[in-house]
Amino acid sequence: MQKPSNPTSRPSPKKENFLVHLAIWHGKDIPSSFRLYKSELLPESARILGYARSKLDHDGFIGRVTEHISKEEDKKPWMGSGIESGTTKSYFYMALPPSAFFSVAKGCRQHLQPSDTESCNELLNNLKPLFSENDTYRIDHYLGKEMVKNIMPYRFSNTLFTPLWNSTHIDSVQITLKEPFGTEGRGGYFDEYGIIRDVMQNHLLQTMSLVAMERPIGRDAEAIRDEKVKVLRCVKPIKLEDTLIGQYVGNGDKPGYLDDETVPKGSLCATFAAMVLWIDNERWDGALDKAKVEVPGSLYAGVSRNETVMRIQPNEVIYTKFNNKSPGLTEHTMVTELDLTYKQRYENLQIPDAYESLILDVMRSDHSNFVRNDELDAAWRIFTPVLHQMEKDRIKPHPYKYGTRGPEKESEFVKKYGVEQLTGGYTWPKQDVDQH
Repeated sequence: MQKPSNPTSRPSPKKENFLVHLAIWHGKDIPSSFRLYKSELLPESARILGYARSKLDHDGFIGRVTEHISKEEDKKPWMGSGIESGTTKSYFYMALPPSAFFSVAKGCRQHLQPSDTESCNELLNNLKPLFSENDTYRIDHYLGKEMVKNIMPYRFSNTLFTPLWNSTHIDSVQITLKEPFGTEGRGGYFDEYGIIRDVMQNHLLQTMSLVAMERPIGRDAEAIRDEKVKVLRCVKPIKLEDTLIGQYVGNGDKPGYLDDETVPKGSLCATFAAMVLWIDNERWDGALDKAKVEVPGSLYAGVSRNETVMRIQPNEVIYTKFNNKSPGLTEHTMVTELDLTYKQRYENLQIPDAYESLILDVMRSDHSNFVRNDELDAAWRIFTPVLHQMEKDRIKPHPYKYGTRGPEKESEFVKKYGVEQLTGGYTWPKQDVDQH
């Protein structure tokens, strides 16, 4: 067992007054702020103000923000304190729909990602008179996740991968997000955006940019974000032919998407999407386009190709499948794995929540894990044409049952790019193998 470095050894914010304005998202922001406080990473003078649309008195507010705190002594810091004069910095974090964004931005300088290229440009232009790019932290919480933050060290601190990280040696990169629940009452909000805007244009694209970008000239924020923008500008706008969308229907006692009372009748909103992105640069040109082969020049027929998996959540892990001689009196090969399962490898592992990490980054004025304005524009350029086409032509999503992996047509869709979905054969010997 290896003992990980203590996260509290990171430099704390400067010793100055902080006033942090948080929308009441008690599932993420409040617990993250509390863990920073318990780790002594918040300045003693820091004060947090919470507010939301819900009408709460003082006791109701305290009950809301402390409902996940079990120890009575840990509830005392939330009981209220005055805000001293002379506060030198204020941070505003508010979770708002784009329709409410600009009016709130005028008052407290909050920013939220828009819904296509046109609205993106409008909001960016409206923000310029309000505050500078250096004062803006556009949160994509995936950039605060431990395994996403590990992509750069994995790629650029291991010289083994440097000559191999290209389309000559990598057949394809698959980034998958699966959730074990439906909209279940929040369909009214989700229906305005759909799965592509909700997670693909932001979370998954941010992950892809870190996997695909060139080596930055340094580890400072602008060097990293420069390379992310460069690779995004090399991604061709997605075509409808490279897109498959679906919408879940009822399965047993689980209702379908259209059964949600908050969803408009006959909605064509996609709750599933598979999309192929083509990167037109020297490193990745031709990936997925080349003929499939077994291991070139291999002495062993029929061996599997190598595969590296980085699971972001749950149960963080990196493992690589490789071919090995079967033990015993045989010359047959078998597939096994090089395995780094975090919980098994590191003693007393405590991985900070993504928001915990990002809130601390804001107070340290570190922009490395936040989205720059030109990066946002480059991302929407990739997705906007196909989103507009689907809405204009009213493309109907393929049905699939609640709880299944997606439409039946998915296997046929990915196969035309040379990717096969295996339902048998090798299984990684962990109970939660299907969660990555």
